Amino acid sequence: MGYVRGFLPWIAFAVVATEADWRFGALAGLVLSAGLVVRERRAGHPVDRFVIEIGSGVFFALLAALAFAAPDSPLEPYDTALSLGWLALTAWGSLAVRRPFTLGIARTTAPPAVWDNPLFLRTNVIITAVWAASFTAGAGLLAVLLAAAPHALAAIVAVKLCGFAVPVVFTARYSRAVTARAKAAAVPAAVAGVTATAPSR
Repeated sequence: MGYVRGFLPWIAFAVVATEADWRFGALAGLVLSAGLVVRERRAGHPVDRFVIEIGSGVFFALLAALAFAAPDSPLEPYDTALSLGWLALTAWGSLAVRRPFTLGIARTTAPPAVWDNPLFLRTNVIITAVWAASFTAGAGLLAVLLAAAPHALAAIVAVKLCGFAVPVVFTARYSRAVTARAKAAAVPAAVAGVTATAPSR
């Protein structure tokens, strides 16, 4: 799944930062992000296919610099909330410039003939908005939990997981629904490929 692959640095960061230290979590995220960007560039893929990976690299570079310069920073307890907040900004930003981050991924599974189709574009706007909303909600909830109940690990982990799981499930189901509606309306089947056919690269 393409989307999941793009978020591997964030998963690594969450695991390493929780089990070890936020400095090494940030480094793990940075190394993985850089690796993914290099892989995409070597494969000759357009930049809009790996917007999240580029944004991830920037975030983890900044976080690593902060973590090593000020390991006892008051921001350290909120590193996971900050990470989801950054993803939210990335997703909302891609919508603001009318280049939803899912668009580049979706184009890898849809023929060029449908790239400018309104259904194709609208579907990706909706999917990206759901990812953005999920990241925003997750960042807000994590910030509250970390401030009010920093030892409620089960709740914190649940929020982290939901921040990614909810949009993944939505993407898969919404893709199928759009496909079914397109076929029922006799729209070329390719147009329904629209979506990130449940995100695969």
